[in-house]
This record gives sequence, structure tokens and C-alpha cells, in this order.
Amino acid sequence: MIKIRHLAAGSAMVLALAAAGVSASAQARGPAAAAEAAWPGLPPGAAEDYATLRDGVRLAANVYKPAGRGPWPVVLSRTPYLKDGRRTDENPNPAEQLAKQARRYTDAGYVFVVQDVRGKGRSQGFYSAFEHDIEDGYDTVEWAAAQPWSNGKIGMTGGSALGITANAAAMAAPPHLVTAYVVVAPADRLSYSYPGGVLKDKDTIGWLKGQGVAEDVLAKTRSRSLDDVGWNRVAMTTNRKYIRIPIFNVGGWYDIFNGGSVNNFEYLQNQGAKGARGNQKLLMGPFGHGQLSGDLAYPGSDRLSLGGDQEIRWFDHWLKGIANGIMDEPPVSYFMMASARTNAFSPKNRTLTSANWPPAHREVRYYLTPAKGLTTKAPAEGEAKASYRFDPAKPVETFGGANLTFERGPMDQRAAGQRQDYLRFQTPVLERDVAIAGPVTVELYAATDGADTDFMAKLVDVYPDGYEALVLDAPIRARYRNGRMPDDIAPMTPGAPEKLVIDLWPTAITFEKGHRIAVHVTSSNAPRFEVNPNTGEAPGTTRLKPRVAVNTIYMDAGRPSAIVLPVIYPEAK
Repeated sequence: MIKIRHLAAGSAMVLALAAAGVSASAQARGPAAAAEAAWPGLPPGAAEDYATLRDGVRLAANVYKPAGRGPWPVVLSRTPYLKDGRRTDENPNPAEQLAKQARRYTDAGYVFVVQDVRGKGRSQGFYSAFEHDIEDGYDTVEWAAAQPWSNGKIGMTGGSALGITANAAAMAAPPHLVTAYVVVAPADRLSYSYPGGVLKDKDTIGWLKGQGVAEDVLAKTRSRSLDDVGWNRVAMTTNRKYIRIPIFNVGGWYDIFNGGSVNNFEYLQNQGAKGARGNQKLLMGPFGHGQLSGDLAYPGSDRLSLGGDQEIRWFDHWLKGIANGIMDEPPVSYFMMASARTNAFSPKNRTLTSANWPPAHREVRYYLTPAKGLTTKAPAEGEAKASYRFDPAKPVETFGGANLTFERGPMDQRAAGQRQDYLRFQTPVLERDVAIAGPVTVELYAATDGADTDFMAKLVDVYPDGYEALVLDAPIRARYRNGRMPDDIAPMTPGAPEKLVIDLWPTAITFEKGHRIAVHVTSSNAPRFEVNPNTGEAPGTTRLKPRVAVNTIYMDAGRPSAIVLPVIYPEAK
């Protein structure tokens, strides 16, 4: 599998800048400019070449060729992270690492081409994260197909930002792009940067502040939570209907793009255009966008080795026509997580396969109860509720989750402490395993005493010793409960309960016998998410003083708050 270089820092830079609308000129004022100016030279075995685009801009690429005589099929990556690498204290000589990566393709009989995107590294032009990658990707693919060392069959590969540029090129449908292998990429940047309408604070604002980005840019970032043409022009959700190629998607259950990897596969496999439909693959592993934190260690959590030789097999089939059987294998492989204490993981951690995603399952509602229980029995009470005071000055602290720039993964939620604004609901000790695989949502009936507030939900695996392992978490901003188009925005009526649906994204995990299933509900999770001031003002507006909100969760027959779990067969009948 392709190594995802500079994954955390690089992705933070590109995605945070994209959300903020920060251009190359703004970046040039920061420390990145000096790093890019210190060109380390070409890696061993690379020859530099330039593609001239439709507007005359020239993009620099390193070309690595196999031994012998061509022409050969081509594997292409387009990167904002510098094709020649960046010297750092941790990696003073990146050239050999890059050359080793290239040899993986050239030894398999492919020309490997890695290109600096527009405005980065040794390429010309003005850098604006992902704004030009549809057109530039098309032109680069067609340029590569026309070179004397190419046989005209092009595949693309890459992870994170490189996966985004591969998807962008596929949306342009260049005639010579045959296939792609995409590792951890979103369906759209809006849902990544503002899940449920709530800004991912530390992974965007925090990083931008560290780069010295101006306050006016930060304010613009905070206000970009609405759906608009700027987001959709380059979004996969809008443009993947134009993709006509097979794509192998690789994702991680704790990755920041978990939902994107799965959603892109689902659409292309079942609703995609001719050439795409029925020709997709999905591989989901137990990893994050960096090393997992906490006291759990899933076997196979190394995303750099997940899948073994699958990538080369994929390219061999689609670019060389080798009958290696890869398309005879199930379209979906996914890791079923289970108990995974470090050095003592359960044998129920394993890889399963499926003909599609999600696997066959039944939706099972686990209802919240006034006694802080979680049960499959629907409530019969005429009225049952629990209220708490949410003070924006005293937010609940983040411990793990699908984070990019700080601790991530299945960390122990006991660290959040016992707080009046942090509600824990859990099942009795399980008498048998409950296995789930598919999308997880929370249906929350809630009220607040103001015009707006946030609600957060977590799915937690409680171990016999009390360890509260975070599985999934997500927020919703009440004003966006009906959607994020401008006409969807609606303030809450103080004291009036409303149904709010929180998308926790998909997962696959076995809650083992002796464990408990838990749902945690609160209204903050900082610094993972921006804290709502409860004023009812539009995001990015700070004229009013933050206020303490009284938020209420309902758990009765008419307002049955529940988590909806995709229970699979045969393990949990």
C-alpha cells in the first residue's frame, strides 16, 4: 500500500487552508515558504519534466522509469507536499525515502510520476487548495498519456490530499485515466470541516493560528458552515456522477475521512456511471489519520501495510490486463473491531468481507432511559427528561476521536470526569456479543432555553474494568437540524423539544460479552469542536456575550431518544 507521507501536518495545512480560503500568497508569509525554498534536489532515479496546462502554466513532475525498454503504463500522484520532499530535523534526507517509494512501482513495471500541484514546489501558478485540481488533473493525465515512455494507460494513487487530487482528476473523466487507488479521502470538504454544522476547531482554527494567519481569515473560516456553490464546485458529492473508472478506496474507522471513504464507494459502486458502477473496491481498517492514542491497539492498525500487495494487484489488473483474480474477490473487506487492550486483543478482531456496503443488517434502536440506561425496549413513560446547564466557559475536554493534529482514536472517556453536563447512558453487562457494521445515527429529542446550542453524542464500548473506549462521536448545531442550505436554518423555540439526527458515521465493532454499550450526550467537546456561545448569532458573529444554556434531553413515549445501531447477522440475532 502507498505510504502516506506527511499525513498529519500536510493534511492539516491543505484542508485548513482550503476551509479558510487561504491562497498561496497568504501561505508564503508563513514558515512554509522558507521550507519550500530550500530545494533538496531530485531524488535518486528521478528525471524532472514539465506538463504545460491549458492556461500555459507549467507543472513540475518527477518521472521514475522501470529498467528496460518502454513504453509502460503509468502510476501518477499529484501532491501539495513537494515532490522532492522537505528537509526536517526528523527527516534530513527525504530523497532516499522518495526513491524507495518510487521503486515499488518501477519494480512492478510502471512509470511512477509524482507532480507538484499548481503553485507548490517547483510548479508555476497560484496555489489555492484543491480549486484547480479537476482541470489540472485532466491536463496532467492527458500529458502523461502522450509521453514517449507511456503506453497511454494511466492510474492514479495517493492518500489524504493526494487522494483528493486523484478523485478530482477522476471527476474530470480524462480519456486516458483507467483507474485509481485512493487512500483516506473525503466525500466533500464541507462535511469534514463542519460536521453537523460545527467547526472542527483545533484541526482548523488552531492550526491556522499557529501559522500566523490573520484574524479576518479566521473569522471567514468560522462563518463557512453553510452549503454554497464554493463548496460544491469541487465536491465529490456533487461531481462523482461524472467518474467513469474503477476506484479502490481505503479508509480507517478512526480516520478523519471515515465517512468519505465509505460514502464514495457506496455511490460509485451502486449508482455510478458506466465503467464505475460495479467495479469499485473498499477496504476499511482500524486506523486513524496518524497513530492511535489510548490503551487499545488493534491488530492490523498500521495503515502503511494494510492491504499488503492489493494496490499493485489492482493496477496489474486494470493497467496490464493481468488475470490475477482481484475482481473475483468480494468488493468489500472491513476490519471488525473487538476488545483490543494493548498486547491482549481478542481473537474476534478480524477482517470480514461483504458483497456491498453496508453488510446485511437490521436497525436496532437502543433507547435512552431516565435511569441512565440503554435498552432495546421502547419507552412507555408519558414524560421523561433530563436537563443540564451548558456553560461555554467550561466545555467538556476532548479525549480521542477522529482527530488530525492531536490525540486520536479509542481513548478512555472516563477522563471527561463526572459532570452535570455530561450524561452517560449504558446497557447492562452484555450476556452475548452484539456485532454492528454500517452507519450509526443518534435520534435525539432535545430542547434548549435559547435560540441555538449544540448537542454532542458518543458511541462508547465499556470494558469490564470500566475503560470507556470511544468508538464514534459527532455534533449537531441546533440551527442546522433541518439542513445547511440557507432556507433550512431555523432557530430553536425556547423550551420546545425538536428531533435532531446526529450522523456518527459508519463503523464495524463487536461489543463483546461482558462489555456494555454506552451513549454519552453533552453539548461541547473542546478543542475538537468549536464551542457554541448559545447566543443564537450566526457562526463567526460575536456581538453578544456567551450565555449558559439549559439543555434538555427527552426519553419518553412521544419523544424516544435513541441510538440506531446496524446489528449484523449471525452474531447478534
